Amino acid sequence: MAIHDRIKYARQRANLSLAQVRERTGIGESSLSEFENGKREPSLSQLRKLADACKRSVAFFLTEGPLEVQPTVLWRERPEKNAAEIEVQFLRLCEQYHNLEIWCDESAPISLPCATGDPATYSYAQAEELAKRVRCELQLGDRPGLSLLATLEEVCGVKIFHLSFEPSGTAAATVTDSLGAAILLNSQNTRWRRNHDLAHELFHLLTWQLFHPTTGEQIITREWEEKLATCFAANLLLPADPFRSAISARTHSDKITIESLHDVAREFDVSVDSVLWRMHILYGHGHAGADQTRRDIERARTLSPLLEDREDRKPLHPWPARYRALAVRAMRRGEMAIGRFAEYLNISRQQAMRFIEQEVPNGEEVQVSSV
Repeated sequence: MAIHDRIKYARQRANLSLAQVRERTGIGESSLSEFENGKREPSLSQLRKLADACKRSVAFFLTEGPLEVQPTVLWRERPEKNAAEIEVQFLRLCEQYHNLEIWCDESAPISLPCATGDPATYSYAQAEELAKRVRCELQLGDRPGLSLLATLEEVCGVKIFHLSFEPSGTAAATVTDSLGAAILLNSQNTRWRRNHDLAHELFHLLTWQLFHPTTGEQIITREWEEKLATCFAANLLLPADPFRSAISARTHSDKITIESLHDVAREFDVSVDSVLWRMHILYGHGHAGADQTRRDIERARTLSPLLEDREDRKPLHPWPARYRALAVRAMRRGEMAIGRFAEYLNISRQQAMRFIEQEVPNGEEVQVSSV
């Protein structure tokens, strides 16, 4: 595919009009049209602006040959606004992370216990059993919400990113042979809500080959698959026995205060909504009790400003800490130029230069075994 075809493809994939690209790059629409029609080629500086606008690397436009199959992005609910742009940005972050791993020779292969079974008959019981297996094999303990994010990022090779988008109750995931497994969470949500979304999307990674063996540009999960993912997330984050013990320790005369429910939510690092729905399931409230559970959730939410006494740490960057550490390492080793380093961390060249000025002594080591 020629450069003009790639320019047009990148713009359309990001769902941008020529006018929007003009606003972002300062390049006139007539020039943009000529670039896409192959009448003339952009300069390198213009190509950099186009790459930034379309969330692509400059190399993407200069690569010869046919386009590679674009990774599938699985949405719980695809955003109505800017969905294509968010997808492109998500996949660009995945690509950059992958590049950093290669440059630092520190690739992290996916290490997850994949699900088995028949997608046509996959059941709640199987989702529950998968949650138990994941909790055991990943050594997440009785309160997985406290360590799930770090374990997936640092041990399991899952790339986890945070971007802001609407609706807030959705998230996305992707799995490719080249880029690995990745999850996109909403940075607007509280940490405990993101924990639920993380566990929910983890189910999709584990069952990817079962439910979505074919590729496509974007897919949306079916209702039944979403219910299975919710079941998995509840069983993973709120394991039955530890959860029952936490509730029992705070129950008096077969009742528990809303204040205590917030304590349980904080203990497991989940939302009070999740606690009440987990109680609904484990204590057999059934379909008839669903309305009462919803009313209890509303009461708990009303009191949350008074009772939810815990720090909500918002993500500082779209990427995880390991991404930044690899970028600094690659730059200091000379594997990436200062301009690309600035691009990868979304900082100015002046800010990037400070990392060069901060020299790290060579050969600094610590003895492992006793001499």
